[in-house]
Amino acid sequence: MSTSAARLSVCAGERFACVRIKGRANFTASMDFKTLVNDLLAKGYEFLVLDLSECDLMDSTFLGVLAGFGLKLGPKRGKPGTPPMELLNPNPRIVELLDTLGILCLFHVSHGAVTVPPECQEQVAAPGEHTRADVTRACLEAHHTLMELSPENAAKFKDVAQYLAEDLRKQTR
Repeated sequence: MSTSAARLSVCAGERFACVRIKGRANFTASMDFKTLVNDLLAKGYEFLVLDLSECDLMDSTFLGVLAGFGLKLGPKRGKPGTPPMELLNPNPRIVELLDTLGILCLFHVSHGAVTVPPECQEQVAAPGEHTRADVTRACLEAHHTLMELSPENAAKFKDVAQYLAEDLRKQTR
C-alpha cells in the first residue's frame, strides 16, 4: 500500500481560494491540507473551492478532516443554505464515500471546467514535517469527527479510533 501523499496546490483570488488536490488524498496529505486551509481562512478567504478533477481517492482520515472543515465553516460562512466549500469535479467514488459517511450535505458539489482568473498564480503547497505522533493525533481527531456525525460511522471506526488512541499513548509516554 502506497502512503505517498497527494500534491496540493492553491490559487487565490481576492475572496476565494481554489485548492487543487492531485493523487490520493490520504492521511499524510490531510495534515498539509488542514494547515493550508487554516492558513487561507486566517487570511480572510470567504469561499473555498476544492478542485478534485485529478483526485483519485480520499481515505477516511482525509474525509474526516474535510468533514471537520464542513462543520466548522457551515454556520459561519457563505450564503444561507449554501455550503461554503465547493467540491469541483469529484469522481463518483469520492461522491459515494461522502454520501455513505453522511457528510455530502456539508459541501456544494459541482462539475465543469476549472476557470481560474488570469491574475491568479497557482502555487504548489510545500509538504510539512510531521512527527509520527502528530500524524496519529490527526488521524484520531479525523475519525472522531466522522464518528460524531453518525451512529453508522461510530460502528465503522470505533476499532480504528481505539487502535489510534492506544498507539498515540504509546508514542507520547
